[in-house]
Amino acid sequence: MEIDFPYELSDQDARDRLELLGQYLTNKHGIQVTWLETGKARFSGKYLVVRIDGELTLGDGRARFRGEDPGFLWRGRAKDYIQGKLATYLDPKNTPDKLPTS
Repeated sequence: MEIDFPYELSDQDARDRLELLGQYLTNKHGIQVTWLETGKARFSGKYLVVRIDGELTLGDGRARFRGEDPGFLWRGRAKDYIQGKLATYLDPKNTPDKLPTS
């Protein structure tokens, strides 16, 4: 499964916001997010019955998620969930202090 999501923030601001998203995913769903380097994070866990396992890279105004395909029945739901979270957390109109972490 691949998701390519553009953003208008600086790469550092995008990373800071995605660290907040990582806290949210860990606290809400038990999905572990580990930053491997400045622009690369590993996601591992489950949302409902869908396994989310993959890497997110940041840079040049794009967030790219590459992960395990959950199969035909769950692919749409998994993509919608990840894209929705990226849209919320990388939207410049949403200030970091208003983004949920739990």
